[in-house]
Amino acid sequence: QVQLVESGGGLVQAGGSLRLSCAASGRTFRTDAMGWFRQAPGKEREFVAAISWSDGSAYYADSVKGRFTISRDNAKNTVYLQMNNLKPEDTAVYYCAAEPLVSVYVDGYAYWGQGTQVTVSS
Repeated sequence: QVQLVESGGGLVQAGGSLRLSCAASGRTFRTDAMGWFRQAPGKEREFVAAISWSDGSAYYADSVKGRFTISRDNAKNTVYLQMNNLKPEDTAVYYCAAEPLVSVYVDGYAYWGQGTQVTVSS
């Protein structure tokens, strides 16, 4: 099993920044991909960003390109999501996920964290 714990969410004004962290533990050798997803009230969970542990390749949803940056610290088994220029439409619960292969699909991930709330006020 792989355990994921997110942190760093909160309330921020539009235009502000937040950095989310996702610490992985357990059988992390089974996973090469870490992804961030978000779910707003009444909406489906959607892909935000993903990164490969092994080569650092990063992938982003069009809606966050140029504003969000995903990174990893292999020594700490931690993935980060730096979110800049936040907009009210970024308000959602943000989840990190892990899987052997990088995917942009919710169904592509077997391991999930509990989520952290991000609220952006206008």
